[in-house]
Amino acid sequence: MSTEQPDALQPILTKLAAARTRLIMERPFLGALVMHLPLKPGGDWCTTTGTDAQAFYFNPAFIENLNLAQTQFVLAHEAMHCAMGHPHRRNHRVKRRWDVACDHAVNLILIEEGMKPPLHGILADQNFMTLSAEEIYPLIPEDTPEESFDQHLFDSDNEAGASPDDSQRQDNPDAGESGGRGLEGQSEAEEKEGSGSQASQKPNELSPSEREELAEQWKNRLTAAAQAARQAGKLSQSMMRWVDGLLAPSLPWRALLARFFAVNQRDDYSWRRPSRREGDALLPRLSSEGIEVVAAIDTSGSIGDDELRQFVSELDALKGQVRARVTLLACDDHIAENAPWEFEPWDTMQLPAGIAGGGGTDFRPVFDWVEHENRSPNMLVYFTDAEGDFPKIPPNYPVIWLVKGKGAVPWGERVQLN
Repeated sequence: MSTEQPDALQPILTKLAAARTRLIMERPFLGALVMHLPLKPGGDWCTTTGTDAQAFYFNPAFIENLNLAQTQFVLAHEAMHCAMGHPHRRNHRVKRRWDVACDHAVNLILIEEGMKPPLHGILADQNFMTLSAEEIYPLIPEDTPEESFDQHLFDSDNEAGASPDDSQRQDNPDAGESGGRGLEGQSEAEEKEGSGSQASQKPNELSPSEREELAEQWKNRLTAAAQAARQAGKLSQSMMRWVDGLLAPSLPWRALLARFFAVNQRDDYSWRRPSRREGDALLPRLSSEGIEVVAAIDTSGSIGDDELRQFVSELDALKGQVRARVTLLACDDHIAENAPWEFEPWDTMQLPAGIAGGGGTDFRPVFDWVEHENRSPNMLVYFTDAEGDFPKIPPNYPVIWLVKGKGAVPWGERVQLN
């Protein structure tokens, strides 16, 4: 459709508005996100729906064949792409495979929320449940026959993802909302204009700086929507876990671990009398007693040997910097027979050979061992997938969980391995 008369479009716009209103009432979190996407009829290029993270584009004939629940799904689907940051996370990845991975990630979340998809055979492989688009992408075959049902207008359609030059943007200033007009959302008058009689032209690609600005706006929108829905008691547990994971710190785990070590380092000023050779004055001096660290590794089989070696290697580098004495434990559902392994700050720390494991996962034996040995560590670091039995009561020392996967922890500081 290249042109649509206002009278022909009005029932479709009314249907979309009704679905959006229903989302706001029944699912305020998703409704708040959808409100940031003005409704715009697409041109011949739009066969179903699509988004460029600035508007919701639709084919009137496609929307006409949907019921109200399915219309809610496609609205939420486009808003979730934006909220999950898919427009700026592709990087070097092949666009087709990335689009497929993004659709699996979004659809699985919405279906888990009880929403009704518009098509049979929609991309929603249960094997990808709880995985991010980045984690799904390598599992998608290079020659996959799968296709996303909507159009992701995040960047150019070529595989290299090259940006169009600015002259093209200036030649067509009315295409999209990116021609230097600012990215804050549209007014109601602008939305009505975009929903009028003339079908929207296919929007041009955003520049890198515009994508960054838009990504930051969507992150703020996600935070505000989640906070409001949480306070109203209308944010489900599964959605809450997803939001918390998306908004969690994204610093590399090595940097976060180094920060925790530095914070716990016992540096203080010493007023002890200096040697006579140092002079008569009593001046404060910085002294360090080092720190005691208990490091536990999950040997239940979910963590590979290479990952364990990287973890131990990183501990080895850090303990020398802060003069830490490390006690290493290995545990699946019980402490390994040859444990513990003790490493002084000057010792070279290596992964012990022949660590047995592969049983279930129980974190309690490690904390029981610390208590039984009457240890008082400055911190305990646990390398795990967080799928197991936790102690009901947290200990009185800091605990850092280095988590591979999406497992949640009931207490302590959780650091995502990325």
